[in-house]
Amino acid sequence: MKAIVGRKMGMTEVFTEDGQIYAVTVVEVLPNVVTQVKTVEKDGYAAVQVGYEELKESRANKCEKGIAKKANTVPHQVLKELKGDEMTGYQLGDVIKADIFKAGEVVDVIGTSKGHGFSGVIKRWNQTIGPKGHGSGYHRGQGTFANNGRYNHGVMPGKHMSGHYGNESATVLNQMIVAVDAEKNYILVKGGLPGARKSIVVIRSAIKDVKHPEVIKPLIDRTPVAAEEPVVEAPVQEAPVVEEAPATEAAE
Repeated sequence: MKAIVGRKMGMTEVFTEDGQIYAVTVVEVLPNVVTQVKTVEKDGYAAVQVGYEELKESRANKCEKGIAKKANTVPHQVLKELKGDEMTGYQLGDVIKADIFKAGEVVDVIGTSKGHGFSGVIKRWNQTIGPKGHGSGYHRGQGTFANNGRYNHGVMPGKHMSGHYGNESATVLNQMIVAVDAEKNYILVKGGLPGARKSIVVIRSAIKDVKHPEVIKPLIDRTPVAAEEPVVEAPVQEAPVVEEAPATEAAE
């Protein structure tokens, strides 16, 4: 299993050579710098900590400066731990780029869902609103909390009630990678991803097997081609004509 940290930038659509459209999410994947290496002997588990997106040293605290100094790099805005058997081979200071993945791979994407604040049960748990007509006095009320004698001294744990909705870790499984560009630092993932725009996401190898993975078709190459400059032939300069002077008659 391999993984990398990126930033969700938004959605767009791309076209294949045969005219098919893929709705994709653009994930900016800047080079991930390995800032710490976790080992089983020292930490009890194997993982690597990577830094994403450079941070001004004046805005970093002492801990962040110390971590960056050991890795011989600059402080970073985001520090994430990545686990997996393919991540244990990296050393302190190594750089992980977007080309760790390739088009056609199946991945899972972990992000933080959008926050909705304090929400009611209809929005938070998709419950049904009460009737609006025929003199009904119940529209969006909480209803009864009775437990039918099973738990009379309180409300049973786990009951769906109003509360803070969203802003939680969310994972989408078995997403397809449509394109990877390590030079421009982006990965195109088919479909939507959790979280708001500019939020941090982690792309990892899929943990569930896919029996019939989709075959990603090649995309149209829209790289502009430089026009060839016309070859201008240099004009041929004619040699100047030199008029010969008339021969003088020999003196008698």
